[in-house]
Amino acid sequence: MGRYGRTVIIIAVVVIAAGLILGFQTISVGGFQRGTENTLLGLSLGLDLQGGSHLVYQTDLRDPNTGAPIEVTQDQLDALKLNIERRVNSSGLGEPVIQILGSDRLLIQMPGLDDPERAKRLIGETAQLVFKRRTFNVSRDVDEITSADIVSVSVDRLPDLSNTSTDELATSTQEAEGAEAPVALMVEFTEDGVNKFTPIYLRLAQSFFAYQAEYQDYLTRLQDNPNAVPSGNIIPDTLDLSIEGTMSQRFTATYATIQRIDTTTYAFGVPAEEDTQAQPTLEIARERVGDSPEILFTEITGTMDEDIGLTGDNLSRAFPGQHTQSGIPIVNLEFDSEGTRIFGELTLDIVRKQETEGVRDQIAIFLDNDELISPTVQTAITAGTAIIQGQDFTVERVRDLSLQLEAGRLPVPIVLIQERDVDAILGADSLAKSVVAGMVGLSLVLLFMTLYYRLPGLVASVALVIYAMLVLAIFKILPVTLTLSGVAAVILSIGMAVDANILIFERMKDELRAGRTLLSSINIGFDRAWPAIRDGNISTLITCGILFWFADQLGASIVQGFAVTLAIGVVTSMFTAIIISRTLLRFVGTTRMTRSIRVWLPSGGSEVPQQFVTDTAD
Repeated sequence: MGRYGRTVIIIAVVVIAAGLILGFQTISVGGFQRGTENTLLGLSLGLDLQGGSHLVYQTDLRDPNTGAPIEVTQDQLDALKLNIERRVNSSGLGEPVIQILGSDRLLIQMPGLDDPERAKRLIGETAQLVFKRRTFNVSRDVDEITSADIVSVSVDRLPDLSNTSTDELATSTQEAEGAEAPVALMVEFTEDGVNKFTPIYLRLAQSFFAYQAEYQDYLTRLQDNPNAVPSGNIIPDTLDLSIEGTMSQRFTATYATIQRIDTTTYAFGVPAEEDTQAQPTLEIARERVGDSPEILFTEITGTMDEDIGLTGDNLSRAFPGQHTQSGIPIVNLEFDSEGTRIFGELTLDIVRKQETEGVRDQIAIFLDNDELISPTVQTAITAGTAIIQGQDFTVERVRDLSLQLEAGRLPVPIVLIQERDVDAILGADSLAKSVVAGMVGLSLVLLFMTLYYRLPGLVASVALVIYAMLVLAIFKILPVTLTLSGVAAVILSIGMAVDANILIFERMKDELRAGRTLLSSINIGFDRAWPAIRDGNISTLITCGILFWFADQLGASIVQGFAVTLAIGVVTSMFTAIIISRTLLRFVGTTRMTRSIRVWLPSGGSEVPQQFVTDTAD
């Protein structure tokens, strides 16, 4: 045990790790996530085992004047692929498997898809790239709410509206703790006034929660990239209150400082004094407001996006590059004549506003209504070429942005030329039959090895069980999409693993027949069998590589999946046959099981000299 104990412990750790990977349906460690819900062992299953859609699209780009077909570039195909992935992933339809076929086709597989018609509608749409002007703090007087819509305006302490206790209990608790409720401006509306104010209140809420989500996203990005900066795309809307009472005063309210008291009354928290940073007392606040104050509302929108008539049709080119001075990654933009005019007038107006009002607007770029980026304007750009740079820009980020802009710059129409749908029930039936076939095949192999090769066969059977666990764990961690052809490849690799053990055991028998000791026969048997095992498996791996390359070129996903799973199975079978089987045999060879040499040979101990048997038994 001491001689081979370390290797046995390592094998045990590997087996336990594989068991844990397969034991948990999903695995999430930091940003690493593997496994899927509602599938066998959390494995990624293909169309034929899970059901879903198999779609093949062909590009249909034509000259607008002559109608002649136009050849699609590789960049356009890459952009189209990225665009479809983004659309399907963001729609909640699942994670597509997209592959470029040849020079003008795309293969799209969506395992587990419940709504194939919606997916086809989503995929078939061309990308829409739009440039918008983003302005900040746009104010609007709420003229629709007049004095006739307000019943009363007063100052009082904010009541406790908690559902966990009665008002009396809340009041007694505040008195016991010596705390006073905040001072608030109470505005009671008429029914018509409430109907006018409610949409404003809902807009404030929507903006507030959007800002919270944006901020949480920034904190998440900050963990992965310490140089990440807030996008600044969302600024919460506010509501200015102008009160004409005993004293004229004005303060700003947000969704967080507004509370609905009942169906017609809203409370607006009174802010702290600027000099003392303390909230005014109830008496002072009432004195300032007076008995019959007038109130005016001004809605201030944090951000507002305005169409400027600039779209992807005006973008001639978008490509990644590097800044000539700093060398940081940038995105280069080139516009056509109309786009140059619109972009030049826009940037010139933004710069003038910055100089006069001190407010710097942004240019927000949207692809299919999803914001890509919102860069600021540093200077007027009238030459028709511009760059986009950012502190968190990487080479990969710049390339992806360029591809997305290209997808909107030149929409590539696509037509569906092939469709194959697999029903989920049929997929479940195929999965059940595959599991039965795999279990029966493995059981027969284990039975044969144990009955014919006896103790070495039993050790090989244990190694094969470990092999099956390792292969499935590798499939889950990579992950590998398992299909029917993949199951066939796994079963085939089991046979190849058995073949390696058979070569080893036959070599061991020859060495025992020659009179060598058991441990020596095990070591020499493995050494002499290794060249044949190595050459056979390498030739299989070469075949897998050839199959994968041709399948990738022809779009034969079934053959490609077969090649990948077979290659993983072959490599894993070599590990189990050479490392695990060898270690276990050596370990068993040091135990009392060496007293009977018959259990080590398929045909008994008659083939070994009797003197060797006696020496071994002693």
